[in-house]
Amino acid sequence: MNYGFFRAAAASPAVAVADCRANADHIIDAVREARENGASLIVFPELSITGYTCGDLFLQRPLQEAAAVELERIAHKTASHHILIAVGLPVASGDALYNCAAVLYRGKILALIPKSYIPNYGEFYERRQFAPAKRGNRISSVRISDSFPNVPFGTDILVCDKDDADFVFAAEICEDAWVPLPPSTYHTLAGATVVANLSASNEIVGKAAYRRLLVKGQSAHTVSSYIYADAGNGESSQDMVFASHNIVAENGTILAESELFSGGTVYADIDLERLVQERRRTTSYAQSTEDAGAADAYLKISVDVCSHAKQFSKSGPFRRTIDPHPFVPSDTAERTQRCEEVVSMQAEGLAKRLRHISAKNAVIGLSGGLDSTLALLVTCRAFDICGVPRSGIRAVTMPCFGTTDRTYNNACTLAKETGASLSEVPIAEAVRLHFRDIGQDENVHDVTYENCQARERTQVLMDMANKTNGIVIGTGDLSELALGWCTYNGDHMSMYGVNSSIPKTLVRYLVGWFADDTDNAELSRILKDILATPVSPELLPPEQGIISQKTEDIVGPYELHDFYLYYLLRFGFSPEKILFLADKSGLPYTHEFKLRWLRTFYKRFFSQQFKRSCMPDGAKVGSVNLSPRGDWRMPSDACASVWLNEIDKLR
Repeated sequence: MNYGFFRAAAASPAVAVADCRANADHIIDAVREARENGASLIVFPELSITGYTCGDLFLQRPLQEAAAVELERIAHKTASHHILIAVGLPVASGDALYNCAAVLYRGKILALIPKSYIPNYGEFYERRQFAPAKRGNRISSVRISDSFPNVPFGTDILVCDKDDADFVFAAEICEDAWVPLPPSTYHTLAGATVVANLSASNEIVGKAAYRRLLVKGQSAHTVSSYIYADAGNGESSQDMVFASHNIVAENGTILAESELFSGGTVYADIDLERLVQERRRTTSYAQSTEDAGAADAYLKISVDVCSHAKQFSKSGPFRRTIDPHPFVPSDTAERTQRCEEVVSMQAEGLAKRLRHISAKNAVIGLSGGLDSTLALLVTCRAFDICGVPRSGIRAVTMPCFGTTDRTYNNACTLAKETGASLSEVPIAEAVRLHFRDIGQDENVHDVTYENCQARERTQVLMDMANKTNGIVIGTGDLSELALGWCTYNGDHMSMYGVNSSIPKTLVRYLVGWFADDTDNAELSRILKDILATPVSPELLPPEQGIISQKTEDIVGPYELHDFYLYYLLRFGFSPEKILFLADKSGLPYTHEFKLRWLRTFYKRFFSQQFKRSCMPDGAKVGSVNLSPRGDWRMPSDACASVWLNEIDKLR
């Protein structure tokens, strides 16, 4: 399958100024190489058949005719390749000469798209040779040769796949991207998902960084893939140099980029499904397309390219990086900045709630685990924001049957080092009384045995909050909510959940960030030991003083579940595609292991919605959230059969 992916290439072959045949040979070779590498689209630089730096030679009829001859030869020589090609050349039409992108496929010249905006400033004097494209949808035709007597000519042209509606291609040329309202904005509002820019952008100090931002920004602004092919080696250096800065971007992310002056070809696997899903999710995008009313004005040319696109396997090469931890930036500096932003949002959200209810006290159940640790640290920052003493934070440790010395001691030391007030409320006696009331055998370690402890702890916290005119701070995280790994009306309930949109994989990094950021050596030591402690609810008796109940042994690795959750909620991908992405991500598990826990994830996600339907308030801080008042609205009794049936067919 191709899972919605489409391999594209941006190429900067060697060029000889005004030697159309030599340039065409290089283009043909690059097309063959790209097809051998599985590409279904290749974009070449502006005026790539002639070279960009021909100057007044463009006005010479022999050069114009040679370019047309070589365009036809490129079409014939690549006719056996199922690859869409965009190359540049000068094209005479009527009384003017135009700088054009020619779109080829399977031996046919599908369209000629003229440049809309002609630079005539600084080092550029294109208006001396070229006319700008006429405004509006004035599609005409141009004769290239006897074989191509009527090639569509105009800016408002889309190339669409006859079977796959997700692939819609458009093109613009160099300066078109640098103006306030690029033609590609109209193209994408008319339906284009993939935009090519055939460019000859000379290199000066600092321009590469600006160009990179421009390409990223336009791809984000238009929710498209933007393929930028730049002129390079061989262009005249009489007054300028060209660096073949090729870029493939997708919705604000650069998928592939060449080093300056490196030449050659860059490849990327574009996710067409992701683009379409993002447009549909962002409902204002559809509204803007309706307001623009551009689609009906475009000439649409049908091709059959996607059915011949590369088919991907879980073990084959992939020209795209899939982050195994999509909630956590892989770059250290970016991750540090993300941690600061997330904690600030958590703390400001809680501070607003504290100020609103005039609360100077808060109660947290402190277990010595990751989630309650993060909740305490965030609450400390919120109290600092409000100018309220941290002594108003009551950290409550409630040892019972599963509590180990390690977590107990860490909880106590953590409360001390943060300046919170510590209360210890052993709950074993109260739980045993409750066991007797309901007829529960203490030796039967079933779900009732576990949940009685969780609910007793919540009752203690709520009542202590009442005594101090404070609120209970929820500690449960996004991953636990997704899996329903919380006791209904137990740890599931609080008065404000500061971690409710923080996935477990990010919780770990946030605690680690606090450990590295503090000047308190003892606090740092405790936080690092908490990080090294297995994740556990500690509801079952320990074995020889060591935690016996490890969450990830029961529900599966959180890094897998967070990966599944991200692609389920953020893009609505199918289980099959999510599993494929997991296989490509480098997550350290076998395919069979990932498939096993994928089924668990979907079963739990659907069956546990009732807990999310009544979850406490808590601010959204990331792109994914499960609050019924925010990102996610789902019936508690929705059936999972469609998804589980698909999973059962996977191998």
